[in-house]
Amino acid sequence: MQRGDPTSPVAPLAPFPSEPPPEQRSRAPEFYGFVAWTSTSVLFIVYVLWALLPDEYITWLGVDWYPSREWSLLLPAYSIILVLLTYFGYFSLAIAHTPSFSDVSAIIDSKGHLPAPDASNPYLRYADKSTVPELYDIPIGIVNRVLYGPRINCDTRTSI
Repeated sequence: MQRGDPTSPVAPLAPFPSEPPPEQRSRAPEFYGFVAWTSTSVLFIVYVLWALLPDEYITWLGVDWYPSREWSLLLPAYSIILVLLTYFGYFSLAIAHTPSFSDVSAIIDSKGHLPAPDASNPYLRYADKSTVPELYDIPIGIVNRVLYGPRINCDTRTSI
């Protein structure tokens, strides 16, 4: 292997994705970008002229019919409201599908891997040096006891 080879031991990372040779490269994205930039610029200039020019100048340019000028304000206002309502709708759907704090699905989902209820305590199997314990999700009660300590009964000041 030569030093310039992309997968040589000196440079083991190959460029991704590999670029095609210059004669195979397409210039279509350049043309599409130019057409999009030019057409949006022309449409914006026409929009501003329609919104700001007096009627005499527009008819002098040869345009006999055009929408009412109030639409020059209503279209941007409606589009902003539409965008805000879209965000509000998705935000509302997210809140509507969020489980309540008292729901078990807020703590564990259907993909949780819990031990069988009749099995011995699988969380203590790590003490046996000859076996590799099976992996389980830790229940929220054990997590809370480790993080926050045992519960204390406020009446008798004893731990529960």
